[in-house]
Amino acid sequence: MPSNTTAPPAKKKGRRARLLLLVLVLALVAGIGFGGYWGVSTVRASFPQTTGEIRLDSLSADVEVKRDANGVPQIYADNETDLFRAQGYVQAQDRFYEMDVRRHVTAGRLSEMFGESQVETDSFLRTLGWRRVAQQEYDTVLSAETKKYLKAYAEGVNAYLKDRAPADVSVEYAALSFTNDYAIEPWTPVDSVAWLKAMAWDLRGNMQDEIDRSLMTSRLSASQIKELYPEYPYALHQPILDRGAVDGSTGAFDPKAKPGEGGDGDGSTTGDTPGTNPTGSGSSADSGVDAQLSGLSEVLDGIPALLGPNGNGIGSNSWVVSGDKTTSGKPLLANDPHLAPQLPSLWYQMGLHCRSVSATCRYDVAGYTFSGMPGVIIGHNDKIAWGLTNLGADVTDLYLERIGPDGYLVDGKVKPFTVRDEVIKVAGGDDRKITVRSTDRGPLVSDRSSELEKVGQKAPVGNAAPDRGTGYGVSLQWTALQPGKSMDAIFALDRAKDFTTFRAAARNFEVPSQNLVYADTAGNIGYQSPGKIPQRGKGDGTLPAPGWDSTYKWKGYIPFEKLPYEFNPDRGYIVTANQAVIDQKTYPDLLTKDWGYGSRSQRINDLIESKIKDGGKISPDDMRTMQTDNRSEIATLLNPLLLKVDISDPYVREAQKLLEGWDYTQEPDSAAAAYFNAVWRNVLKLSFGDKLPKELRAEGDCITVRPADATGPVDEQNKLVRECGQRDPDSAQPDGGDRWYEVVRPLLKQEKSEWWTTPGNRTDSATETRDQLLARAMKDARWELTAKLGKDVSTWSWGRLHQLTLKNQTLGTAGPGVVQQLLNRGPWNLGGGEAAVDATGWNAAGGYEVIWVPSMRMVVNVGDWDKSRWINLTGASGHAFHDHYTDQTDRWAKGELYDWAYGKAAVDAATKDTLVLKP
Repeated sequence: MPSNTTAPPAKKKGRRARLLLLVLVLALVAGIGFGGYWGVSTVRASFPQTTGEIRLDSLSADVEVKRDANGVPQIYADNETDLFRAQGYVQAQDRFYEMDVRRHVTAGRLSEMFGESQVETDSFLRTLGWRRVAQQEYDTVLSAETKKYLKAYAEGVNAYLKDRAPADVSVEYAALSFTNDYAIEPWTPVDSVAWLKAMAWDLRGNMQDEIDRSLMTSRLSASQIKELYPEYPYALHQPILDRGAVDGSTGAFDPKAKPGEGGDGDGSTTGDTPGTNPTGSGSSADSGVDAQLSGLSEVLDGIPALLGPNGNGIGSNSWVVSGDKTTSGKPLLANDPHLAPQLPSLWYQMGLHCRSVSATCRYDVAGYTFSGMPGVIIGHNDKIAWGLTNLGADVTDLYLERIGPDGYLVDGKVKPFTVRDEVIKVAGGDDRKITVRSTDRGPLVSDRSSELEKVGQKAPVGNAAPDRGTGYGVSLQWTALQPGKSMDAIFALDRAKDFTTFRAAARNFEVPSQNLVYADTAGNIGYQSPGKIPQRGKGDGTLPAPGWDSTYKWKGYIPFEKLPYEFNPDRGYIVTANQAVIDQKTYPDLLTKDWGYGSRSQRINDLIESKIKDGGKISPDDMRTMQTDNRSEIATLLNPLLLKVDISDPYVREAQKLLEGWDYTQEPDSAAAAYFNAVWRNVLKLSFGDKLPKELRAEGDCITVRPADATGPVDEQNKLVRECGQRDPDSAQPDGGDRWYEVVRPLLKQEKSEWWTTPGNRTDSATETRDQLLARAMKDARWELTAKLGKDVSTWSWGRLHQLTLKNQTLGTAGPGVVQQLLNRGPWNLGGGEAAVDATGWNAAGGYEVIWVPSMRMVVNVGDWDKSRWINLTGASGHAFHDHYTDQTDRWAKGELYDWAYGKAAVDAATKDTLVLKP
């Protein structure tokens, strides 16, 4: 249940235009100054009709929409185009405002809705050109069948919009009408395709790590940076595939090969040694390139985090267990993607059913999709089930560019930019014109920030680099900026019938690159790694590459036949949770150097093994229980050492005692979890955070340090300075994720290390050893929680620190608290935590607030589909004050699931409302 505790303060970035909208919405909802009509009629006018009949001219036959007690629709039609028309209509009923905002994001047109505050964001998005690429996909590469479905979906959306005033579509439009003359445009097929670009952007891989490593060079040595990005711990955390290699004679992937067989044996790419700087020496002061990359990072923070906080945290769990190890005798499949909490939830639950499945009407599928996009993304049909997690492949590279008035340098020759002009329309203001310049690799992203206009004064490059001139630019190469067929793949997945057709569908799932897990009614389980993953010349993608050297360009993409897959492994289960896919020693192509580090995946592996040892079986409820496992791996390493530290201060000792006998679970009511996580946060700050450059530290985190470009001893001319962090708290470092577990793991065995040293201050002596730093962290944590939770440690709880507030994505993220109370929901006190299976993520550099969550959960009972279970983070409706706005959240917070009706009889039994759409 929501807690009565005050929610954490809203983040900054409230803008004048947005505040005005908030005030207007408050007036509309509360009836202040506008009378009771606005308070009731305006809000309810947009609620959908869910019973009776509605005429849709574009339909060819009747379509039934059956909604259950949670408002989840199951659609029944006689043909495929009617099915997708109805899907468009129904999603528009529930979520059109969300859909409209999304298409303005993907097109870089937010300024048309929200005014001047969004011009910078639009400029960057126009530079990336998501909408342009989506148009190219629709025009040149998508199949005629996919286009037919997209057109039908758009017809359904537009049938809903027809003859409706904006205020009758959603209450937010009533507010917009007071600030500009915004008018709703018809939906187009390309609006749906473009959403895949936003999905790919937030799942793009290691771009933030690439920036961070470069920025670290102003404060840290190459060896120190390498320590902060350790190798994947294959000996501790099993990759997804425990065997398999590419056959050197055939070039095909052999999933049965044992480790050491096939491939070139080292997993390396040609070019630079991983971890070194391909552009030169690897050291610089606060250089022009540093400023450029810092500015780029700030721009990234300003882009709406549609799926999760920029640069960290986006993950997911999925696993599948073979029928010979389950109580049902059939496979069980679980999935819970970890994404940004949103209101409404990113996901939309529904079923799409042909009344009679045949060669001309092939869909009988249910699961989770995105509002604004036809088909089902994750779920099952009558033969197979599948789930997704982010593979984390490195599909973006930044390039330093030697630019001049006539173009950019490559191999000693100047190549002209590709140039286009973009006009940004601004609600309540004048149009803005920008010029987008692109290299043959991609757009020059450094053009899009005032901090990026002058670049490269002291770039970290070697003697082979060209003369700086006016500086270096930064361009972006990214797989999603090439037209692809991912939309074709969605429909093919929805109608796949076996592993062969499943893999055929996955072949076209090019971006974002995902881990796909599979199960079918014949008892098979499987895994496929799809995606357009680059093959590089020189370089390993960990640092910006020199654009002036063509040997660093991409050579092509890993062929689908060489991508890892698995079918019915002997161990009887497959776990994907963003860990390494395969040991790179057996796989010759580089997938990434920046995997998740495997804490969640190994915990799931261990839980499965503990259930099936000695012939045990796993039940559907076991799968659900595993999804809510909240054990902290870092606590198993650090807590024993904390208990050994001699604490003389009775006030701190009182808190230390909380850790005695703690089982490392992070329940909402746990005082021990609250204190431990506070200690962990302070250990990270003292050991690492205070040593990082300001560009990586959280805003408001201020320390006194030697200037980054200082040389020689501290004296009158070279004084210490007060330096404050510059990064959004949600993406600051050290974030406390499982990469930091692996950083700390070897250090805990060392009594002395440069990382354990900290300067003294007014209240604390300098630290030189591990135990001195741990003692100081425990003291700091005690005082921090006293301020946040009170003096009495018996009243502390993790949930009071670790809260989730669901925020309306455009009108509920800033402004007066009373407005947030009207539009937002919560807070909920949550258990779980960073890198736990129940991954309610928080950023240790920024605070304890929940910033990503299991955005949905499902447990699929393959073959006995009506015994499957599911839940969404919020509810089916995007309409504030509707019964289905957040009606699933309480049970979600408790880790509970709803029954998932699929068969016709089960759906009829669960139906509460039936709407008939008639031609």
